[in-house]
Amino acid sequence: MLDLLFNGQAPLFFLLLIALVISLSFHEFGHALLAKVYGDDTAQRMGRLTLNPLAHIDPVGLLMVVFVGFGYAKPVPTNPRNFTSRWADLWVSAAGPGMNLLLAFLAGNIMVLGLSNGWEMFQSQGVLIFMRYLTGINLLLMLFNLIPLGPLDGHYILPYFLNRRLARIYVDFNAQYGTMVLMGLFLLSFAGIPVFRILMKAADSIIPWLIIF
Repeated sequence: MLDLLFNGQAPLFFLLLIALVISLSFHEFGHALLAKVYGDDTAQRMGRLTLNPLAHIDPVGLLMVVFVGFGYAKPVPTNPRNFTSRWADLWVSAAGPGMNLLLAFLAGNIMVLGLSNGWEMFQSQGVLIFMRYLTGINLLLMLFNLIPLGPLDGHYILPYFLNRRLARIYVDFNAQYGTMVLMGLFLLSFAGIPVFRILMKAADSIIPWLIIF
């Protein structure tokens, strides 16, 4: 992202940053909302059941996005002992990526609807770029967080689709090595191997399927 500033593209940098902050905030809000639905009000009591970015954005995580291209928001705290269903962990974990999918769907369709109906605000190039960023970033966040490695949401989701023995093996493996494998993927990406470029292409390929107008 920082190269946008160095290349004199400050407006694009700030549009991308705003879209990213919104996307991360919706993601964390999704986790907090589903935790509340399933009986755990821990996130609500800690002020996380909100769309206010100040409640969700981690300053260090955001700086990492700016300087190295990836980062994180504050994880939403939950207490599984309060959950009212054995499936709660699955749905609470899936709610973050699900919220990103919803936001991508809304942003993409509002943009297409605005363009096709000649809405005045969509005559602005800045608005169009922002909506494209918002759509793409949310799909990328959804796919990235579904990777079943390290602390990502996917590692909570995958065990529900495995038999008990494989789930136990996977959970033990991820606890020991998941974060290291994930960091290894980042290092490969920095070394020029297009590991995460695959996710970007996958996100782009989803967009036509979201547009209903």
